[in-house]
Amino acid sequence: MNIRERLPRETGRDYALRVIKENILDLTLEPGSQISENELSAQLGLSRTPVREALIELNRAQIVEIRPQRKTTVSLIDYKLVDEARFTRSLLECAVVALACDMATEEDLAQMRENVRLQQFYLDSYYPDSLMTLDNEFHATLFRIAQKEQTCRLLEGITIHFERVRSMALTTVKNHRIVADHAAILDAVAQRNAALAQEQMKTHLNRYMIDEAAIRERYPQYFK
Repeated sequence: MNIRERLPRETGRDYALRVIKENILDLTLEPGSQISENELSAQLGLSRTPVREALIELNRAQIVEIRPQRKTTVSLIDYKLVDEARFTRSLLECAVVALACDMATEEDLAQMRENVRLQQFYLDSYYPDSLMTLDNEFHATLFRIAQKEQTCRLLEGITIHFERVRSMALTTVKNHRIVADHAAILDAVAQRNAALAQEQMKTHLNRYMIDEAAIRERYPQYFK
């Protein structure tokens, strides 16, 4: 498992939750794989209590399965949950991008342009982990511009199922249009065209539907 550095003032539970979730999203902890509470505690340098609390929260989100007297496992991918997460994200992000069209400053637009430029660089160089980080930063910037950062944090807890599939799409689907999608969203925001920005956002977030067959073909063992 990839162990990240603990952040200042981060509680043991929050640290365990963040690291476990990141390892699930980047497929270090693969769907269907077993998780040992004792091993996680040792790797993270924590007692079992905060690790157990983190696993219980992930169980509530249906991303891990805890069975009494049996080992905890990373949940297999359920496309019904993926679609529900996409639905939630689409509703919120289409509203946020419309607000950004009115609220974005030239400095905000410059920051987004630099983000898209770096995305293209990492796409050409094929660094999917860096591309995923920049993708997340692009969407988080829209929430910041719209002054809806708390909503963004709440959304992170809801859409983990969608995020896991999106992570797989970056390494599976050839000629994907993730950077082109972001460039189109940025252009619409720069034009202050809320209707176009919302249309581009819907296209972007619905793209996983097109990718599903390719992802299932490459990772059949990951799905229910």
